[in-house]
This record gives sequence, C-alpha cells and structure tokens, in this order.
Amino acid sequence: MRPGAVLFLAWVLAACTPAIHGPGPLSRKPAITETAFIAADGAILPLHTWAPASQPRAVILALHGFNDYGRFFDDPGDFLALGGIVSYAYDQRGFGAAPAPGTWAGLQAYARDAGDAVRALKRRHPDVPLYLHGTSMGGAVAMLALTGANPPPVDGVILAAPAVWGRATMPWYQRAALWLGAHTVPAMTLTGRGLGIVPSDNYEMLVRLGQDPLVIKETRVGTVYGLVNLMDAALAAAAKLTVPALVLYGEKDQIIPKAPTRRMLSALPARNGGRQRIALYEGGYHMLLRDLQAATVWKDMAAWTADPTAALPSGADRRSLAALGLTEVGK
Repeated sequence: MRPGAVLFLAWVLAACTPAIHGPGPLSRKPAITETAFIAADGAILPLHTWAPASQPRAVILALHGFNDYGRFFDDPGDFLALGGIVSYAYDQRGFGAAPAPGTWAGLQAYARDAGDAVRALKRRHPDVPLYLHGTSMGGAVAMLALTGANPPPVDGVILAAPAVWGRATMPWYQRAALWLGAHTVPAMTLTGRGLGIVPSDNYEMLVRLGQDPLVIKETRVGTVYGLVNLMDAALAAAAKLTVPALVLYGEKDQIIPKAPTRRMLSALPARNGGRQRIALYEGGYHMLLRDLQAATVWKDMAAWTADPTAALPSGADRRSLAALGLTEVGK
C-alpha cells in the first residue's frame, strides 16, 4: 500500500473513532431529589424509589444493565421494601429517559456518577447501612466505582451477573470485528435478533421489555465498543475489590459466559477475609432478578444485607463451584 493511501486510511479510521458523549464541566455538588439524581455536571438522571412504610433498615442503590433503565428494579424493589429496605435506581447516561439515549458516556462518567449517587444517598440516610447493587453492565460500573482512587462509602456490593466479558476472554476474530466496526461504522446499529440467545426464562417479562419504549432495541456499534471497554476495566478491577461482596450468577447465563466469570472470581482478593459470597443458581439465566425464580434471588439479597456472614436461604452459596470450573474463589 502506498504511503499516501496509508495516511488516508489512518485519517478515515481516526475520523470514525467511536464518539463519547461525556459529561460537561463539573459545576455542582451532586444531589438526590424525589425524582432525579443530579450529577456533578448538572445532568438530570431520572430516579426511581421503592420505600418501606417505616424507617428503613438498609439502603440499596441499584445500577441497571446495558440498554435497560432504572425501572428494572420495580419487582425486587417492591419486595425488598416489605422487608424494610429502601431502594433507589437512576437511569444511567445514555439509557432510559436520561439525556442522549443510545450514546456512550465513558467509563469514568459512569463510575463517578455511581460514587456520587452513593455519597448523596449517604447524606440522606447517614446512619443506615448502604449497599451498591449492579446488574450486568451495572455490576461492571459498581466494580469500577468501588476500586477507584476515591471509592464511595458502602457496606457491601451485590453483583448480579456482572459484565466482565472483556477482550482477554474473547477470540481474536471477535476483537477484530469489534475494532473494525467501531472505527469504520460506529453509528451503525445492531440488534440481538437471530442470535438464539435466551436472556431469561420469563417470557412474559421479555415481551413487556420489547414493548417498553425506554428499553433500547438497536445499539450503535460505538456504544458496544464502549461497553467492552467497560468490561475490560471491570475484569481488571476484580483483584482490587475488597468490600464485602455477594456475587450472583445463573448457571444458564447465555450473555456473560462462564469463562470470564470464572476469571473474575479467580482474580478476587483471596477470600477477602471471608467477606465474599458466591451464589450459583442452577436454573438461573442472565436476568436473575427477573427470571421465573427471581423471588429466590430477592430473598437471598435481603438476607445477605441483614447478615453477610450467614448462609443464604436458597442454599445457592453452598453449590459447588465446579459448575464454573473452580475449586475456590480468589487467587
């Protein structure tokens, strides 16, 4: 290839670099209102709340998964409220009714928002234990927020099928196709139709999601590229995750494969002083909190927030790790 052609190709690829719709200048103290989480740059992110009738015994901040939004926590939030837990979930940047739907805000923006929201909720509930929960992409965001330079004050983290399918666990052709697509046609959209992937056994719930206008159905290639960057960073952060952790994983998960999950669990700090609890659900799919057996998972979450050292009611924490090819967690 002639030098001029090489330069032209480099210019074209640079011009098509995946765009990041990052936050504006940090100009205010983040705050929680009745209907929104107002971020440090003034972005208004819709907030959803599920509160008990009396003083809460615990607080959960829940981070939703990719292409989803804050109302993913409707059913678990209602259930947990019956047990005295107040739950909050906001629509993350680029998702739901948050600004610029379909765009990607960048790793630091998502992690900073999560940390700032935790601090704002801690000011609202200063004397109540606070737990960060993340499902799929939200789990990856939680891992970054809790292992950064200025981690927010939490009493523990609950990770449901955390998105840790980084490039290190992808075959070369997937990595190559992602890079090429992200740097040539980043605005092209993709759907999951035709892949034969089953995210849950709750068919009625999946139909409702398909009809929900706030659930994104077609995803820009550049946004997928951003998600993989996030999963890379979350996988790398596992070794620094020292807060008490409850990790939930469905053995029928077809979205986040066993291999990256096994790698993440193996990288956790060795036993972390006995503060890590791994729950494997034999009939669980990726959308554990909305599967047909979701109530089993909700009960385990509630029990763990009450006593992180006690066995889970479902017994999922006593299932053999051999299902993931592990004998123990941590290095």
